[in-house]
Amino acid sequence: MSIAAFITANRSIRERLWKRVQAHAAPAPKGSKRPATQWVKPGLIGRVKHLRGEEDLRHASLQDFREVDDGSG
Repeated sequence: MSIAAFITANRSIRERLWKRVQAHAAPAPKGSKRPATQWVKPGLIGRVKHLRGEEDLRHASLQDFREVDDGSG
């Protein structure tokens, strides 16, 4: 399952997120119809704010994110 959403974030968060994306890039899934999409390995938890009544996260604002603690460290 893939989910697409437009998310706004401040410059600091965008820069941190972009560094994370570059460090955790993954190949597109077999049979992907979106080859220009940057796929990323799972491992983030994001704190988002969305408009009231928009439970599907449309028009979301990324407040912060962090790496998932998988307990292996």
